[in-house]
Amino acid sequence: MPATTLDIRDVPPPERHPMIHEAFEDLDSGETLRIVNDHEPKPLFYEFQAEVEDFDAENYAVERRDADEFVADLPKV
Repeated sequence: MPATTLDIRDVPPPERHPMIHEAFEDLDSGETLRIVNDHEPKPLFYEFQAEVEDFDAENYAVERRDADEFVADLPKV
């Protein structure tokens, strides 16, 4: 179960990544941030993989639920 869910589909694109990073930092170890996005969040995955030491890339998961709805789980080690 995710610790926090962010639906960022209505958030202006320049504000999305900072919002996601801030929410992820607020998580405790072992918790997961779930984001709901309007596109495949692959660039975010690569950004987290490269820059966020506590990101558990092996347990990252994304599901496409609709043409404009992608749900991604970003776990924290």
